[in-house]
Amino acid sequence: MLLNAKAQAMTAAAQRLWSTWQNNARIEQLPLACRPMTRAQGYQVQAEVARLSGQAVMGWKIAATSAAGQKHIGVEGPQAGRMLAGRSFDSGAVLPLTGNGMRVAEAEFAFKMGRDLAPRAAPYTQDEVLAAVASLHPSIEVPDSRYRDFASVGEAQLIADSACACYYVLGPATHFDWRGLDLSSHAVSASVNAQVKAQGTGAAVLGDPRIALVWMVNEISRIGETLHAGQVVTTGTCVVPVPIQPGDEVLVDFGVLGSARARFTA
Repeated sequence: MLLNAKAQAMTAAAQRLWSTWQNNARIEQLPLACRPMTRAQGYQVQAEVARLSGQAVMGWKIAATSAAGQKHIGVEGPQAGRMLAGRSFDSGAVLPLTGNGMRVAEAEFAFKMGRDLAPRAAPYTQDEVLAAVASLHPSIEVPDSRYRDFASVGEAQLIADSACACYYVLGPATHFDWRGLDLSSHAVSASVNAQVKAQGTGAAVLGDPRIALVWMVNEISRIGETLHAGQVVTTGTCVVPVPIQPGDEVLVDFGVLGSARARFTA
């Protein structure tokens, strides 16, 4: 009976978050009666939000991959979030900023998987994970939160909210031999209206995007989820998030690995 009550509470939390998302609204935090208190409960709510959306999960994102990012949102480590197909676009897309409270863009390495990685007891190694990757892409994340003050609600509620998921823009697969590159030192920049606003390297994401990818695979495994072939993992921002407004055009430049761009409207 207790388990059933807890499941009902997690469903109620998901319904509150999904309706808030649909209405471009904000809440202070989830009601205490249905508030997730652990990472595991946060992931349960997140899964239910995705189910309620009726959309496919096109991939997974990582939030808080840097010490600065973790401090900013008051957490001690990274978090995984589901990316919904209806909010994922190809490079060149025009995206609305209606209701978006964060209004920032991030430059991220994204890996598209070539085969499934199913849950298992033993952690996946980097060699195993990289062998399952089909392609590497430059990408843009445009995050947002359903909480008015997302930095104050704690990790369980942030995870429930899909780790501040909103929009994703996937650039074309790179044709460069990325497997031979040191991605940790690879330079990345983000420009707004043709002016460079931020620069960084792959080291910003857990020291290396490949390390971030492996973390994600094992986090998904721990919660009993399969990372499917065709799904994408975005590995966290390599630059300080750049402010954006309606009318702006953003370009993320990964040098020989390519670029991605998006334009924003009201």
